[in-house]
Amino acid sequence: MADASAQTGKTMVGADRRPGRLKEFWSYFSENRGAVFGLYVFAAFLLVAILAPLLAPYDPSAQFRDHTLQPPVWQAGGSWEFPLGTDAVGRDMLSRLIHGARFSFFVGIVVVVVAASGGIIVGLVAGFAPKWLDTLIMRLMDIILAFPSLLLALVLVAVLGPTLLNAMIAIALVLQPHYVRLTRASVLSERSKDYVTASRVAGAGRERLMFITVLPNCLAPIIVQAALSFSTAILDAAALGFLGMGAQPPTPEWGTMLADAREFVLRAWWVVTFPGLAILVTVLAINLMGDGLRDALDPKLKRS
Repeated sequence: MADASAQTGKTMVGADRRPGRLKEFWSYFSENRGAVFGLYVFAAFLLVAILAPLLAPYDPSAQFRDHTLQPPVWQAGGSWEFPLGTDAVGRDMLSRLIHGARFSFFVGIVVVVVAASGGIIVGLVAGFAPKWLDTLIMRLMDIILAFPSLLLALVLVAVLGPTLLNAMIAIALVLQPHYVRLTRASVLSERSKDYVTASRVAGAGRERLMFITVLPNCLAPIIVQAALSFSTAILDAAALGFLGMGAQPPTPEWGTMLADAREFVLRAWWVVTFPGLAILVTVLAINLMGDGLRDALDPKLKRS
């Protein structure tokens, strides 16, 4: 009975601690008004991406040849049929922007998952590896970081072929060294602490030490890096699409939309301005949210 009561008490303490931590996290996060605003904008864009087929008035590839380069509704010649106007082949800008959010968020999620997964594993290995292997891994990461990220991504896409999938792979490989260095630094800081020594003395194997004991205590900076990498992935994908090395027409990806609209900058401002604004607002919101995450998760930045 006593054992059962003690176990129940531990469970209740654990259940009480989790909401307390979430409440503390939100308290610090909400102090940064820019971060809260970024979170709301990010959530709105995410909702638009999920509900794109329901929200878009037309198919993003549908062409209305009688309405090519029609201006937005508030400008002379515009109509509510196409609130944000049409592009050079008569496709609805609003529908393409809404579906473009889906592609951009898909790129961000895939790139962050691939880069973070590989980077965390390699960083853990480097942090627990012998000195020669640690040095070899880190010098390889330094070589990758020595190249301009966009240039390296361009080279990789040129080798693999200009598709959206290959662009995501290239961007993930370029971003991976940041996770490796961050994870390794966190591991080296944590592995000398008493709780790791106690786990090792208790007989925990290397894999358990790496993934169960040390990794959970290294996640705070990695989460912040993932939020910032999300915006970097969207920007790099848009840049590759603009250069013709990412998503290919008629895919409604924001960077590709900018590339298609280059020749109409002077006489149809809306075909360039709206995709650019979508990229700007999304990346700004994610960066603001990342700042809030950093403030909330880094104990050194928390005010007492």
